[in-house]
Amino acid sequence: MKKMRNSMLFIMMLAFVMVIAACGGGSDTGSTSEENEGTNETENTEETQDLSLLTGGTGGTYYPLGGQIGKVMTDNTNANITPQTSGASAENMETLRAGEAELAFTQTDIAAYAIDGKEMFDGNPIDNIQAIGSLYPETIQLVTTKDSGIESVEDLKGKAVSVGAPGSGAYINAMQVLEVHGLTDKDIKPQNLSFDESTDGIQAGTIDAAFITAGTPTGAVEALSAQEDLVIVSLEEDMVSALIEKYPYYAKDTIVSGTYGIEADVNTVAVKAMLVVTDDQSEDLVYEMTKAMFENTDKITHAKGELITPESALEGIGDLEIHPGAAKYYEEKGLQ
Repeated sequence: MKKMRNSMLFIMMLAFVMVIAACGGGSDTGSTSEENEGTNETENTEETQDLSLLTGGTGGTYYPLGGQIGKVMTDNTNANITPQTSGASAENMETLRAGEAELAFTQTDIAAYAIDGKEMFDGNPIDNIQAIGSLYPETIQLVTTKDSGIESVEDLKGKAVSVGAPGSGAYINAMQVLEVHGLTDKDIKPQNLSFDESTDGIQAGTIDAAFITAGTPTGAVEALSAQEDLVIVSLEEDMVSALIEKYPYYAKDTIVSGTYGIEADVNTVAVKAMLVVTDDQSEDLVYEMTKAMFENTDKITHAKGELITPESALEGIGDLEIHPGAAKYYEEKGLQ
């Protein structure tokens, strides 16, 4: 009987130890679960963000350059950047306003119009965009052929001329160039065409000339130069000065001989291409994107890549607020 009691006591003690061990194991498992939950939360905050980068038409500079900048950012940040074709500057601003994209190329003059509510944004300013930085000169190019006989802006009278896609920066530039020469769109036969449509029209003979605002060399114009003897109309010095005096965001620019096969330098003006972002993007992410772009320009093979520098990134920004993430990068570089 005594042996039975001892056996029962042993069994009870053994069971008690097993319960304690189980509770301890449960506690460890719970701790591991909490740690895993914490790890998952960290991973969630670092999940890759999918962002859209609005560029322009396939025949311009924005689209191919945007593809390379997007890749550099994707490779060096926690974001997946997808470049998208678009109607360029003004349309890009409206798309950002609507929250349908996060990043965009635009001209510095168009960005100024957007925040001030002028020109195509008359009375309807956009308040959710901030600057990452300016990139390179956007050259105003008046393209025609030797056969057209057009040698000056005044020669455009009565001609069919592409003045850019509706609402585009090229359209405003064209109107301002015509204005300082004493002309309006009523003096020409205006055609609202994209870059590709413009060069196709020149080749087909349906238009005589086209205003194209883009970094040189521009893909669509290069393609046309392989088929036609091109003329890029030069602006007289006094007209360049008048344009800059009235619209200070312009700067003198030169299209060098050899570009598109032209035989002499062409005097013209330029605005700046820039990259903007919606103001709801995080400071850390925009900092990383800004840093990735400026510190990996050796991976940008487009001709404009060599012009993209942090030292010139604040040129032409004007009154547009710089995103805090980009500002942090410029402060680190001693540029602000």
